[in-house]
Formats: sequence, structure tokens, C-alpha cells
Amino acid sequence: MSANPPNGTPADGTSPNDTPSGGSSRNGTPPGGSSSNGASSNGAPAHGALPGGPALRLTVYLGESDTWRHRPLHTEIVHRAHAAGLAGASVFHGVEGFGASSVVHTARLLSLSEDLPVAVVIVDTEERVRAFLPTLDELLGEDRLVVLDEVQVVRRPGGGGRPA
Repeated sequence: MSANPPNGTPADGTSPNDTPSGGSSRNGTPPGGSSSNGASSNGAPAHGALPGGPALRLTVYLGESDTWRHRPLHTEIVHRAHAAGLAGASVFHGVEGFGASSVVHTARLLSLSEDLPVAVVIVDTEERVRAFLPTLDELLGEDRLVVLDEVQVVRRPGGGGRPA
């Protein structure tokens, strides 16, 4: 039996992600390594899989002009959440709002605001969300509003549209 080369490609020349025809991998799970219940072949939740039931919603309130090292801060948060294996992150642009500065920012045509409100929302298991909080501390400092809410996931992508 030969070992895989250092680049991670199996000795038989296939890619680690190659699957036989029929859309499932050699171990019987769908492409991407997760079964229909969101678990990997070893029973652990797959990267980004969110089981139905109790979860935690993390909402980070920002201004559209907030940056991290010359990159939009909301973009940095989304990319770090993805790298951390969280189930998903969405960015929502607000049309009007105010925060700690008490200045109202609006998208109205006559008021060309450059700092509209932005919310980054992440929903995942409590364990994964809490493990991500130190990353937010690094990015946000002390002057940002971060909210955690306990939620119940009743539908999820890939769940067949059935309540969890």
C-alpha cells in the first residue's frame, strides 16, 4: 500500500473530493461529507451543518464604513465565521438607524449617508457561536453592539423542508 503524496492527493490519482457516479462518496454519504441529518460519517456535525433544535443567534451591529485592515468589517466577520466552520452568516444592510453616536444615518435620496447600519447575523450551535466570540473581540474592540439570542431552528437548508 502506498502513502498519499504530500499534496493530499491519493496515490490512485483521484482527488479527495472525487465521488463515484450517483452522487455519493465511497462511504455512502452525499458529496461534501455529510449525511442527510447534517452529520459527517463519524457522527460529528459536518463543517457548517446546523442540526434542528436549540441554537444561538449572534448579531453584530456595525456601520457600513467600518473596516478591518482596509477591508469592510462585515466582510472580515463573514470570512472568519466561514473559516471557523460556522453554519452560516448573513449581512443585512439597514436603510436607516442610529447607534452610540446618536447620529441618524439614512438611505434617503436627499441625505447621502456614507455609514448606513449593517447587521451580521450568525446562527449555529451554542458551542460553536461561543467559541467564535474571541475572534469577534479581536475584530471589534469595545465599541460595538453584539447580541446573543437563544433560538429554535425549525427548518434548515438540506433538511428536506421538514420541521426539525
